[in-house]
Amino acid sequence: MTHSFALHIPDAELEPEPLDPEQIVSGNPEVTGKVVWESADGRQIRGVWQITPGVVTDTEADELFVVISGSATIEVEGGATLRVGPGDLAVLRAGDRTTWTVHETLRKAYAINL
Repeated sequence: MTHSFALHIPDAELEPEPLDPEQIVSGNPEVTGKVVWESADGRQIRGVWQITPGVVTDTEADELFVVISGSATIEVEGGATLRVGPGDLAVLRAGDRTTWTVHETLRKAYAINL
């Protein structure tokens, strides 16, 4: 998208984004998402992301996100444990190794810098 826009995040239609099976610690979490804007050089991405309950691991990018619905506990290896729910803003640093325990389906709006 090259023009300014608005998106009602709770109703945004998302596409499947299959998880690498090696990331799944427990449960059967499913991920969906939608990139709504990307810079010409691909180094900045804005979008919506959702994950159903379960436990997964990840290595993070430089990200700021706001939780729209749902809840999770995010354990940062060697760092903080973040408990996030609707209205919470969180920042993850590039290279953070995380374990996400998703308690109820979580939807977030995010801004990633690569």
